Amino acid sequence: MIFWSIAIAVTAIACAALFYAAAGRTVNATGPESADPNSHFRTLLAGIETDLASGKLDEEQANAARGELAREMLRLKNDATERPKAELGRGPVLAGLGAIAAISLGLYGFLGSPDMPALPLAERPEIAAQNISLGDAILQIEARLAQAPDDLRGWTVIAPAYVETGRYADAAEAYRRVIALSEATPDLQTNLAEALLLAAGGAGSNDAVELLRAAAAGDPAHVRSRLYLAAELMRAEDYPAAAEYWQQALDLAEGDEAWLPAARQGLAVARADGVDNSARDQAEMIQSMVGGLAERLASEGGSVEEWMQLVQSYVVLGELDNAQAAYDAAVQAYPAAFDRGELDTLALGAGLTLNGAAQ
Repeated sequence: MIFWSIAIAVTAIACAALFYAAAGRTVNATGPESADPNSHFRTLLAGIETDLASGKLDEEQANAARGELAREMLRLKNDATERPKAELGRGPVLAGLGAIAAISLGLYGFLGSPDMPALPLAERPEIAAQNISLGDAILQIEARLAQAPDDLRGWTVIAPAYVETGRYADAAEAYRRVIALSEATPDLQTNLAEALLLAAGGAGSNDAVELLRAAAAGDPAHVRSRLYLAAELMRAEDYPAAAEYWQQALDLAEGDEAWLPAARQGLAVARADGVDNSARDQAEMIQSMVGGLAERLASEGGSVEEWMQLVQSYVVLGELDNAQAAYDAAVQAYPAAFDRGELDTLALGAGLTLNGAAQ
């Protein structure tokens, strides 16, 4: 009842506002348009006569002015005759507003639900879904699964949630339930293997390896299972098999995947029977670059900045004897201490001998 009272009051106010706005455009068809529409022209005619009497106008000019004034009076009279004297009465406006109110209330009474209780904003499903935490969501899903243990959708949703919260054993069990209720697809097999490996904490899992082998065999284009399987085979020191799966994954790559550098390095290590030569190769490359710079400076000389680069490179490599020799050569090339400000600071910080004195 309260709702209907409010609805009727609001409708009445809206109709009153519309009626008030329309009232300015309704006219009385029987009312006069003006008290004396010719008074203005009489004033102008009297002005012409006054100008004629005072000599401002001659007789010809006065006649011309009278003729123009007469034509203007006729034009305005014709316009007034053609214009309708009434636009709209108040009766049609009131009838239209009443019809709108009746139709609106009738439609809501038929289609709406005025008797339903109010739903607070915080209790609305879409708002509650935004405020719920992952932990609360897991609790709710677990409660539903306790009532309906064969709910495939529930297990499908909760399995990755368990992984997200670090409950890897529960995630593995959830993925097992998903597979049991549906089918063992390569994605599901890989997801279960991932959960088992995470639960093992780096110790490996034979069950996970078998699942990954099955996933890779079930889909020749399944990259994720091959990456996991190659990594597990590396842990088991089965390098030939690991190299095979690394290569298969690389062959399936499109070229912009984030895992490409790791896969390429894994393949290189597998082909080297588990020996990671990347660090050694990098060190050899740096040694070659530093040696080339030292040879060029010794034979051709160079700027203070280049000598400083050479000294710093030897310091980073831990070759302090070579760093001292390079610094001494730089001092000979630039004997003025003013030219070697930053170089001397670098040498001092590295513990090198400056100007023949240990600092």
